[in-house]
Amino acid sequence: MRYISTRGEAAELSFADALLTGLARDGGLYMPKSWPTMSHEALRQLAGEPYAEVAARVLGAFAGDALASGELAALTRAAYGRFAHPAITPLQQIDHGLWVLELFHGPTLAFKDLAMQLIARLLERLLAARGEQVTIVAATSGDTGGAAVEAFRGSPRLGLVVLFPHGRISDVQRRMMTTAREGNVHAVAIAGTFDDCQALVKAMFNDLPFRDRMRLAAVNSINWGRIVAQIAYYVVAAAALGGPDRAIAFAVPTGNFGDVFAGYCAKVMGVPAGPLVIASNENDILVRAWNSGAYALMDAVATTSPSMDIQVASNFERFLFEASGRDAAYVRAKMQALRQSRAIDLGAALPAYRREFMAQRVDATQVADCIRRVQAESGYLLDPHSACGVVAARRTQAKGARAVPHVALATAHPAKFPETMQAITGARPRLPPRLEALFSAPERVTVLPNDLGAVQRFVEQRACQAPGVGA
Repeated sequence: MRYISTRGEAAELSFADALLTGLARDGGLYMPKSWPTMSHEALRQLAGEPYAEVAARVLGAFAGDALASGELAALTRAAYGRFAHPAITPLQQIDHGLWVLELFHGPTLAFKDLAMQLIARLLERLLAARGEQVTIVAATSGDTGGAAVEAFRGSPRLGLVVLFPHGRISDVQRRMMTTAREGNVHAVAIAGTFDDCQALVKAMFNDLPFRDRMRLAAVNSINWGRIVAQIAYYVVAAAALGGPDRAIAFAVPTGNFGDVFAGYCAKVMGVPAGPLVIASNENDILVRAWNSGAYALMDAVATTSPSMDIQVASNFERFLFEASGRDAAYVRAKMQALRQSRAIDLGAALPAYRREFMAQRVDATQVADCIRRVQAESGYLLDPHSACGVVAARRTQAKGARAVPHVALATAHPAKFPETMQAITGARPRLPPRLEALFSAPERVTVLPNDLGAVQRFVEQRACQAPGVGA
């Protein structure tokens, strides 16, 4: 299995090298050179199988000969051994024909754990085999950072610097990064938005001398390994609800397009799914692009679903590559135009976008109404991000697709957003007992301006001081 850049000017890589490289040296994102597929019979046989076994099957299809099947199974069992629910990603029915897929049973109560716990073990295994060490830089809109800190803390081969938008995430999300005491992990609050944080990370990767000197690696969803790890729960849910003998509709709360793109990958592999429903909050660039054909950046605004407060959806580049018939020149031109004018016409990619996806905007009032309604009707408590998915799924059902099982992805535990939940429901959800000490632990955080030089100096001065990490 070989991997190519969406911009066509970087060398092909193996699975292991694509995982360790993250962002291609031409600025593009890695994609498999060809898609593995799963037969209908193979999908039927996965119904009822342990989650870790399904994840190993999916990972193996993309890893090629990078790891033996026994190693893959051992890695996935270890990755999901700390999850609080034996099913890892259980389905809960909340209405007629409507389920939520709970993706928040990992150590940091968000869907990012499903990929990060596996990525950490894959990177440790690959680096140990090569005798190498790397420094990871990541941007987070709230959940990726905590998941990364939890997965990589204490690693002798990996230093981690996480950038998050100062004052724009919940206290729980922040503390999941800032209370870690291990010297190889660092939380940095940037005076700006998530898009600013993401731009800083990309700029560090595009500064090739700095990137090489620091041995940079990425664990944001620009890293192909993150996408692969997320494909597994689409496969598990589809098999549980009768796939491939009936189609499943998935509604996905998304800001950076990574989670919903993993659903697209599952469809390409053979998972029976109709158009994937993109559920956006007020930062609705993906909805506006679907409606108008113009992908136009605006300033991100703060909402009750902060992990989706994103305007630059990095993984959309991967879909542009697919929708254009894998035309790297088209992708290069579009990304250059986006940098210059902050807007692009999707052109030839628009029909594929509208065929493969539906897009729904859900505002804060609709989120709050949904949370209260679901709690009153079924006793089930949604977080604001998951509520976006439920609202979008119900709209799709109302358009005549009620016979199709609808699955809304529940991407975070409501206890991660206590102030917002109290404002909506009148009560603060309690953290699980294992996390109750989070608010009594001291914090360790650095506040930096939205300045590339300042961030690069921090990475050089601090990340490389962790024992066994860096140059």
